[in-house]
Amino acid sequence: MDVYLLLGFGIALLLTAGLMPVFIPLLQRMKFGQSIREEGPESHMKKTGTPTMGGLVFLIAIILTAFGTAFFTDLLTVELMILLLVLFGYGLIGFLDDFIKVVLKRNLGLTSLQKLIAQILIAVVSFLLLGMVEFDTGLVIPFTSISIELSGLYVLFIVFWLVGFSNAVNLTDGLDGLVAGTASIAFAAFGVLAIRQDEGAIALFTFIVAGALIGFLIFNKYPAKVFMGDTGSLALGGALAMVSILLKQELLLLLIGLVFVIETASVILQVGSFKLRKKRIFKMSPIHHHFELSGWSEWKVVSVFWLVGLIAAVIAVVLEVM
Repeated sequence: MDVYLLLGFGIALLLTAGLMPVFIPLLQRMKFGQSIREEGPESHMKKTGTPTMGGLVFLIAIILTAFGTAFFTDLLTVELMILLLVLFGYGLIGFLDDFIKVVLKRNLGLTSLQKLIAQILIAVVSFLLLGMVEFDTGLVIPFTSISIELSGLYVLFIVFWLVGFSNAVNLTDGLDGLVAGTASIAFAAFGVLAIRQDEGAIALFTFIVAGALIGFLIFNKYPAKVFMGDTGSLALGGALAMVSILLKQELLLLLIGLVFVIETASVILQVGSFKLRKKRIFKMSPIHHHFELSGWSEWKVVSVFWLVGLIAAVIAVVLEVM
């Protein structure tokens, strides 16, 4: 089993790293360049025109590697198919959003309602597919034996979890390499837990995603040659949430994905404070921009956030396996 996990990791890494040098010039020729938000930090304006939608490459690498490796290892399970469906579905939403932004030149992309409806639809389909396997609809409290039975209400939880974390990862994707690094750490952490639970297909998926992200990080680290776009970030967030659901470690994602939680909380607090008090808590949200405007270099912000993500993931895994 461990050999196939490493094989999947390596193939996805090499496939992503090998395709990216071909894909980046193609994006440049097609003028698929990132439009930087005017309300963002002024220092980011120099990134205007950097190729985006790079998430397409690692999504293709993940899907091809998963199908190929799982076929030869008899791990092409319903769970793996659900994970690939969520990855593809949320990636498609992100692709349409990016396409509208970079090709149709509408900087806001899909409307919030259009995104929400599509995200909910994929979450509901995922819940229905879970009916094909014996699935526990209880919500396990981390580090305890307590489980809260949700029964039919579990579909509402799945919708909330997938929509919430896909958007949380999307919000985090504002600095070079930030999401690629933190997401690879989170997937690797769940991979360790999947191995412990003898969930081979889920472990294979997490290691493949981690490998693809490290391959992408070669080109996405500061200064980034390519961005993943919503194509990548929405797909990663949705898939990460579904991994936690399939492993029955849903709430543990709050710790393993601590950086994504903090980023989202900073936006909620900022908006709430401004509406209620007409005052801002942070210089800018999400919080990674606050640190930038406080004088931190982009690389320092990313490095510290990676470290926070790594420490949180290690604590979560250690406490769970004890």
